[in-house]
Amino acid sequence: MNFRILDLSQPLGDGSPNCPVHPPVRMPVTADHPADGWRMEEFHMASHTGTHLDAPLHKIAGGKSIDQFPLEAFMAPAVGLDLTGRVTEHTPIDATLLESACAGLELKDRIVLLETGWGRKRAKTVEWLYESPYLSPSGAEWLVAQGVRAVGIDHFSIGGMDDEDNVRTHEILLGAGVWVVEELRFPEGWQEFVAGAVFQALPLHLPGFSGSPCRAVLIQSA
Repeated sequence: MNFRILDLSQPLGDGSPNCPVHPPVRMPVTADHPADGWRMEEFHMASHTGTHLDAPLHKIAGGKSIDQFPLEAFMAPAVGLDLTGRVTEHTPIDATLLESACAGLELKDRIVLLETGWGRKRAKTVEWLYESPYLSPSGAEWLVAQGVRAVGIDHFSIGGMDDEDNVRTHEILLGAGVWVVEELRFPEGWQEFVAGAVFQALPLHLPGFSGSPCRAVLIQSA
């Protein structure tokens, strides 16, 4: 059987934009050709950098770490929501907005992907770092009530940069066992590709970690 794969991951490199409260991303080259006869790079970054997964432990003391999920949990049919015409700076993605956007869609045990347009703004700017739309606590509660498996968004924080909403949104999702994938990249044409596709984002094998970088993809059987 043949497959088609669409990459939804942001690239990572030395100095990549990241959450401003995290250490800067550094990826120096340790050795290189021809002087050393081999090539090797280093990674210096937080576990919640670039396209990454959040486990309950990220916000909930004693919650599951990323390695405590079976790998099968990180693969399911996807539902894609293009919210770019409905959200702008600091817009809360609340229950009312989601109910309208999801009319007629099956959400139970699906991975719901929220496109806000912020993935295309990725840069070390005030707009990208601090002014993103975000999933509000009421939106998180609504998605949990629909029985979703996971929620993804194209910004590094699904709950935005306001401390109160950020913490509450994460607690609602992660406390219900709904894992989160953040800082996705939605290329042109992804909305057509997502129909009938399976989303997959496998974490690194990091025992005890609250999250992990991942390679997020949509998979279609050709």
